[in-house]
Amino acid sequence: MAEAATTHFSDAHEELRLHIRRFLEKEVVPHLDEWEETLFPDSIFRRFGELGFLGLRYPQELGGQGGDYFSAVVLSEEMARAHCGGLGMAVAVQTEMATPPVFKFGTDAQKSRFLVPAISGEAIAAIAMTEPDAGSDLAGMKTTARRFGDEYVINGRKIFITNGARCSWCLVVAKTDTEAGHKGFSLFVVPKETPGFHVTRTLKKLGMHSSDTAELLFEDCRVPAEFRLGEEGEGWSDLMWELQGERLIAACGHIAGAQSIFEYAMQYAKDRVAFGRPIANFQVIKHKLVDMGTRVAAVRALVYETADKWNRGEYPVREISQAKLLATQVSVWVADEAIQILGGHGYMREFPVERAWRDARLARIGAGTDEIMKEIIAKTYGM
Repeated sequence: MAEAATTHFSDAHEELRLHIRRFLEKEVVPHLDEWEETLFPDSIFRRFGELGFLGLRYPQELGGQGGDYFSAVVLSEEMARAHCGGLGMAVAVQTEMATPPVFKFGTDAQKSRFLVPAISGEAIAAIAMTEPDAGSDLAGMKTTARRFGDEYVINGRKIFITNGARCSWCLVVAKTDTEAGHKGFSLFVVPKETPGFHVTRTLKKLGMHSSDTAELLFEDCRVPAEFRLGEEGEGWSDLMWELQGERLIAACGHIAGAQSIFEYAMQYAKDRVAFGRPIANFQVIKHKLVDMGTRVAAVRALVYETADKWNRGEYPVREISQAKLLATQVSVWVADEAIQILGGHGYMREFPVERAWRDARLARIGAGTDEIMKEIIAKTYGM
C-alpha cells in the first residue's frame, strides 16, 4: 500500500506499521490460504497479544501500549494490506468493538477481569447485537435480561456473531425493561462458561471464511449483576457510541484494502500483455485504473479527516456515517473492477481479487447497512 499521509502518522506510527507488516508477512500470510479452509487458530490471538497489537491504544496499566487512535488505524491498514480478511475482522471485533465499551463504561473490577486478558490475547471477545428478527431495526430486539436479586437472567437469540463460537466472553445487548423504549436496554459481559450460554451453530458465508460466525442462544442464562456494563437502561446510548467506533474502523480497513487491490490490479495490468502490448496501455484499462485510484484517494482523505476528529475526542456522527458508506462501497467496487481487469484470472481463487470481493461485500451490511447509513446522514441534515 502506498505510504499513508504523514500529517496523521508520526515516525512512531510508521515504526509500528513496519513491525506489524513484518509480523504478518512472516507468521500470518503464509497460512492464510489454509485458514480459509480450516479457520485460523485461537493461538493467533495470543500471539497478537504478546506483540502488543490487541491493546495499541489502551493504557499501559491495563497492559496496553498507550497509543492514539491512529495506532489502531495502522493495524487495520496493515491487516487489509496483507489481505487478512476474516482474521482482520476478528481482531477488529476484539480491539475496536467488544472491548472499547468495557474500557469506557466498565468498573475497575470489570476491566481487570475482562479487558486485561483480552488485551493480552488470553481471552477472545465477541459482541452480540443482531438477532434473527432484529438487524437494522436493533430497537426491535427481543433478548431480555430480568433482574432477580443479585443476578440477571438473560433469554434470547443472537445471530451473525463474529468470534461467537470461540469467544471467552461476549458483550450482550438485552432489554431490561421492555416498556421503556430506548431507555430499556442494558449491556452485559457474559462469560462463555455461564450455564445457559449456547453456541447453536456456526454459519457458512460468502466471505471472511477464516473467521467463525455463530448463532448464540441464551437460555435462562444467569449472570451476576456486577457483570452489567454501565447503568441499567443506558445500554442504547452506550451501544450507539460503540457503533460509531465500529463503523470508523471498518472505513479505515476497507479503504486500505481498496488501495491494496487497486495497486495489485495496476501492477497486473502493466505486466499482462495482450494484442502485443501491456493492457495498461489500452485506454479502457488505463481509465478504469485512474477511476479506481481517484476514488480511493478521495475517500481515504475523508476517512483520515474523520479519524482525526475521533482521535481528538469529537463525536462526528455524520462524517463517520459518510466515511463508512463510501469506503465500503468503494472497496467492493474496486474489487469488482479488479476482477474485470484480470478477466478469468480474477475469478480464480489463486488470485487475491476474488477473495477481496467476497470479503469486502460484508462491510456494506455489517455495522449498519448502506441504507441505514444514508438514513443517519439524512437526519444530520435535518431530513
